[in-house]
Amino acid sequence: MRAVLFLLLLGFAVKNDQPAVLKYFFGYEWHTSLIVIMLCFFAVGVLVGVLTMLAKLFRQRRELAVLRREKHIKNKLDGPDEA
Repeated sequence: MRAVLFLLLLGFAVKNDQPAVLKYFFGYEWHTSLIVIMLCFFAVGVLVGVLTMLAKLFRQRRELAVLRREKHIKNKLDGPDEA
């Protein structure tokens, strides 16, 4: 499966190697092949997705730590016979 996916992506890259121009503000331009531009935007999208996921993961871990601490304190206050 990985080999087939690799061959499909390689074929896509070979077919899209024509030069392209990416124009920025203030007259800046970047001249490169189309596949490089697509790869850069894909990588930026993956990075944004991973950073968003990590922010949510850290928030959930912090919430879990608070809940565990509250449970531990409650068990300590209830006594060992009721825990």
